[in-house]
Amino acid sequence: MPVDNAARSGPDAQVVKQAISWALRLRNNRANERLHAQCEHWREAHVDHELAWQRVQALQQELNSQLSAIPGAHVALENVAHGLGRRQALKMLSGVVLVGSAAWVSRDLTGWQRWTSDLATATGERRSVQLPDGTRLQLNTDSAVDLDFSAQQRLITLVRGEILVTCGTTLSAPLLVQTRHGLLEGIDGRFSVRQDSDCTRLSVVSGNVAIHSPHSADGFSTQAHAGENYLVNQTHATPAPPLDMDVGAWTDGLIVTRGMRLADFLSEVGRYRHGYLGCSADVAGLRLSGVFRLEDTDKLLAILPQTLPVRVRYRTRWWVSLERSA
Repeated sequence: MPVDNAARSGPDAQVVKQAISWALRLRNNRANERLHAQCEHWREAHVDHELAWQRVQALQQELNSQLSAIPGAHVALENVAHGLGRRQALKMLSGVVLVGSAAWVSRDLTGWQRWTSDLATATGERRSVQLPDGTRLQLNTDSAVDLDFSAQQRLITLVRGEILVTCGTTLSAPLLVQTRHGLLEGIDGRFSVRQDSDCTRLSVVSGNVAIHSPHSADGFSTQAHAGENYLVNQTHATPAPPLDMDVGAWTDGLIVTRGMRLADFLSEVGRYRHGYLGCSADVAGLRLSGVFRLEDTDKLLAILPQTLPVRVRYRTRWWVSLERSA
């Protein structure tokens, strides 16, 4: 089933509630083949139904995996579920899903995009591919792209996450990178594109990149040169100060920092692992510089107390915080 751009923004809350209702009914009636068939019919009726269904299923799997670290949690929840009627259970689960929508449900579904995108990576995974024209495309953690290469165009659509592009052979068709905020034209060289919810960050390592915005009234075009950074939204491109970390170090499995705030550093590391990673307010502004390997983020965190007055606290495997050491 094709997924259009509107569907990728996510189903609305009412459709999510319907998906939760189906999940609960099937859980309580596993052997009811007619009910399974009705659910299949509902899922096939609209792409948003299938998106919502996959999100609810993925959330259930994520919660199950996290609860496995807490002894007796599943037994306790099963007992609670048996004591609730279907309406009560639906209300409770809907509350969990909808309250967390800003962080999980309403965002683009990573799992769904891994299935439907031409190239994608999971959390903590990186990938490098060579495109037909010789362009080298590298995907950072939790990223997805669609490709449209033909005699008429060379288009990379960044669905989510971050990529590093090394331009290949110069052909008649320009090399384009489309994000939700604008269109980038790689003229030559190497550049990084990171798409966040409110803007796209362009960092040019070498060569030149043209920034086009078909969304703005004047359809502005800006030329970005080697060493420059830009923040691009749907109306303008703004020069950005240099980053306090090396732009492309992640391609070698590294984070290289220069006086980076601890809170910002943990936000970056958190992109490569599941669950919550943060710190208390009294240590958020501590600065650190160094070269850190991403292959094992637990080992990475374990070395921080050697250089900073902090301790690493694991509440569960998926809930980690740094606090000031005594």
